[in-house]
Amino acid sequence: MAPEGLGPSVIDGGVILAENGVITAIGSDIEIPPGAEVIDADGMVVTPGLVDAHTHLGVTSQGYPEFDQDCNEMMSGVTPHVRVIDAINPADEAFADALSAGVTCVQILPGSGNTIGGQGAIVKTLPDVVDRMVLRAPSSMKAAFGENTKHPYLGSTRQHYTRMGNAAIMRDAFVKALNYKGKKPFAVGKGEFFEIDLAMEALGLVIDGRLPVSAHAHRADDIATAIRIFEEFGLRYTIEHCTEGHLIKDWLAEKKAYAAVGPTLSERSKLELRNKSWTTPAELHASGVHVCIITDHGVIPIEHLKVCAALANAAGLPYMEALKAVTIYGAEHIGVDGRLGSLQVGKDADIAVWSCDPLDARSVARFVVVNGRVARGAR
Repeated sequence: MAPEGLGPSVIDGGVILAENGVITAIGSDIEIPPGAEVIDADGMVVTPGLVDAHTHLGVTSQGYPEFDQDCNEMMSGVTPHVRVIDAINPADEAFADALSAGVTCVQILPGSGNTIGGQGAIVKTLPDVVDRMVLRAPSSMKAAFGENTKHPYLGSTRQHYTRMGNAAIMRDAFVKALNYKGKKPFAVGKGEFFEIDLAMEALGLVIDGRLPVSAHAHRADDIATAIRIFEEFGLRYTIEHCTEGHLIKDWLAEKKAYAAVGPTLSERSKLELRNKSWTTPAELHASGVHVCIITDHGVIPIEHLKVCAALANAAGLPYMEALKAVTIYGAEHIGVDGRLGSLQVGKDADIAVWSCDPLDARSVARFVVVNGRVARGAR
């Protein structure tokens, strides 16, 4: 049963077949093979599993003391060689919370305490050995602008005090990576020993365009600085949070920027959030900016992802755009839309079965399927 007014992309009374973790057929006139395990979704709404493109699941583990959190590695302001996959705790109860709310895939990123914070990972939310949960690692390089990069080092002489300093440190890191990239083949070609630098090797993935930068930026001027630097070095990037993106929406559209908006359900806990608004996704979308919606878990609990989409819809984002903002647009933001984000033959069988309209706060994910396996609901 589909919510009213959703257009031709919705199949009323359809059937989805999956085999070996992949969708093999979908439509309104599909014959169910004998012996197939059947989920009866009569009267319910079926969507792709939700995708949250920016979280800290498993590295800000719920209920763990502060000293045992692994989100920010503060050995230095530039730590491109740290890998979030080495810190993800699959026993974090947030993974179960994600499944309870139909979220089947997330990107997990290091925090924003450093100018360059390290490498993220994209994982399915069905708990397992982390290596079997991973869809892509590394997935992006975390970088940060604004207040968060200044606070840890105030009063210290080893880092920066200003936004100018943060930008200078970032440029310096990219220049060092370019120099390293140039020296390495020269030394190897001469048969000379070349000392491997893990940080420079990691930044080389960014310089070569193999890894995008996930740029934490709330304020409009920080967003502009991020894009300015990335364009200087010809880097792929996404803007994370984009809180004041609506103030420069036409410019972001010109830049063809990808924006992950959130955690809007939070309070205005710092100066750079003073212009936080639920209308931001709608304004960005209307201007032609690619928008997905994120929780930034554990700032906003992962189970409220669909609530965030519903509130964006209430503030003017069209219904289907709000649903896409937590499914296919989230998948496109992190570059896994070839496998996730929509119900299509050949894509992963990551599926959520809802008691009613998924953007209704009263809706419950009755069944959740990950890689063709029932992860929540009757078996």
